[in-house]
Amino acid sequence: MILPVFGYGSVELREISKDISPDYPNLKELITNMRETLTNAEGVGLAASQVGLPVKLFIIDAEPLANDHKELTGFKKVFLNPYIISEEGEPWFYNEGCLSLPGIREEISRKPKISIKYFDENFVLHKEVFDGIKARIFQHEYDHLSGILIPDHLSQIRRALIKNKLNNIIIGKVKVSYNMKFAKKK
Repeated sequence: MILPVFGYGSVELREISKDISPDYPNLKELITNMRETLTNAEGVGLAASQVGLPVKLFIIDAEPLANDHKELTGFKKVFLNPYIISEEGEPWFYNEGCLSLPGIREEISRKPKISIKYFDENFVLHKEVFDGIKARIFQHEYDHLSGILIPDHLSQIRRALIKNKLNNIIIGKVKVSYNMKFAKKK
């Protein structure tokens, strides 16, 4: 089932996510629904908070970027209770977008290498190191678990420059090809 993606301005996006347990109700169904929602929206990552659930869960399917980034071929994972152990390297900028902020793309600075731990959908613990674009996608989704969004990474001046776009998202005055839930109706 395709779920609505909550848009910028929705309080659900600012909630701090809680750990998710193996007995979370209908977890497998939720993961399936999130995968369908992500595919339908043509995104590469989706956090549970973006579908209104404040739990530490996100999925990544970076296959759509594999033509430009060969290392993303087959990069499809479920992350439960993820944790960044360390971040390394000189921060680098990359143009990021977000399903909750349609029409907004911004240059965001992040460190290029991360060590992480997480559980997969079967609650098997994994420890991995991601670098480059894999690290960036993970960090973007990980931000959602703390209620952090793209505008939070921007300077005050840059936020002011996109204020009208942000306000349009809040009221639903944007065109999207996927199901969205907006903070306010126009």
